[in-house]
Amino acid sequence: MPPLTPYGLLAEQHWRTWLPRMVAELERTGRLHQTLLEAEAQTGRELDSLRRHFLQQGLTPRQAHQRAWEIVRERYLFLPPES
Repeated sequence: MPPLTPYGLLAEQHWRTWLPRMVAELERTGRLHQTLLEAEAQTGRELDSLRRHFLQQGLTPRQAHQRAWEIVRERYLFLPPES
């Protein structure tokens, strides 16, 4: 399997800290690495799409990237903690 990118590594660190039961289940079923790859791929695709959208709205490249990152990171990488 391909190595994780920085997005995948961020997600793994966050998940291990805040979602230990989910991580344990993914490890038990052998799906953790694949799930992290999917999360980082989805993050990259959506980040790029949103960044282009914000550029078209007149934001600077830095502003567009920052706004897109703030939205996307919560969807795929920094999931809410387990209760």
